[in-house]
Amino acid sequence: MITKQLMEDMKTAMKSGEKERLGVIRMLLSELKNARLASSAELEEGDEQKVLAAYAKKRLEAMEAYKQAGRMDLFEKERREHQITASYLPPPLGEEELSRLAREKIQETGAAGMKDFGRVMKAVMAAVGGQADGAFVSAVVRKVLANGK
Repeated sequence: MITKQLMEDMKTAMKSGEKERLGVIRMLLSELKNARLASSAELEEGDEQKVLAAYAKKRLEAMEAYKQAGRMDLFEKERREHQITASYLPPPLGEEELSRLAREKIQETGAAGMKDFGRVMKAVMAAVGGQADGAFVSAVVRKVLANGK
């Protein structure tokens, strides 16, 4: 479980004096705790990955905002936080892997075209979990449905 790994890494960060890493780990633990309280049940690993992926996405959005505002100091801080968060997530899926997965789900759902986009998208997102951004998955699914492959 990700929570156990975070707890171990928090102890290590405290002992080694890595304040930035410790702060990020504490924030991730807090995000997981809030999600656990909101769901009133223990989170499974897939649910934990979704919470961390959402937090990582927030860091990316903040990075973009700071970059546009010309605040490179804050941009760098957010970039480091994103890297720490991403280290607890599985590697993101590439376009080729997503295309293959989309083709599988199209066959499974019996989709015949763009009218079945929602059904295919739901199946692909369930399979992907937190390994890809929804907008990226949407673009790949649209491309595969449009090509008919």
